[in-house]
Amino acid sequence: MRIGILGGTGPAGRGLAVRLAAAGEEIVIGSRDGKRAEVVTEGLITSWPDHRLAITGASNEDTARCDLVVVATPWDAVVATVTPLAPALKGKVVVSMANAVVKEDREFLALVPPRGSVAASLQAALPGSLVSAAFHHLPASQMEKLTAPMAADVLVCSDHPDASAATVALADKVEGLRGVDAGSLSQATPIEAFTAVLITVNIRHKVHAAVQLAGLGAH
Repeated sequence: MRIGILGGTGPAGRGLAVRLAAAGEEIVIGSRDGKRAEVVTEGLITSWPDHRLAITGASNEDTARCDLVVVATPWDAVVATVTPLAPALKGKVVVSMANAVVKEDREFLALVPPRGSVAASLQAALPGSLVSAAFHHLPASQMEKLTAPMAADVLVCSDHPDASAATVALADKVEGLRGVDAGSLSQATPIEAFTAVLITVNIRHKVHAAVQLAGLGAH
């Protein structure tokens, strides 16, 4: 399965790309500028010569042809990015990992985007796709460092059971991550908003904390 990451040249997209590639997945990093995606890809591969990373760079249009697509653009660019790609994304699982947050002094605050969450806005823009929300609470800087161990639960929500199952399985591929089905897409509102709290905690305590749920058995 080829996994495409729209907006994959940003920190969150790069981090997810290298972790999934290190797990043996074939990754396509997308950008409005295909050449920029190629440059970023070359940099990631060069940074980790001891790993065989199957990562390529491409335009957003080519990336949308992958079997499963993750949207890692800034939250306010999500709808504009995916709208022209709707035909290519029809029938596919599309994972939203954007958070609507804004920095104010030394804190991050959650914003309420149209329809209540970025993921809901993405589903409205892609009515023919199976949208899920996931990967919101992972520290991007740590994700990109393959030498940094990860230990986190990835909360997954969707209105489509197949999308939830596919996204949980995707998270499980990354060493140290555990996908957790967190319910319907309506749960994306509090999940996305909590990111602002987590980032603020990390800034205040100078750490890279992530979410781990106590008392949840192995699946």
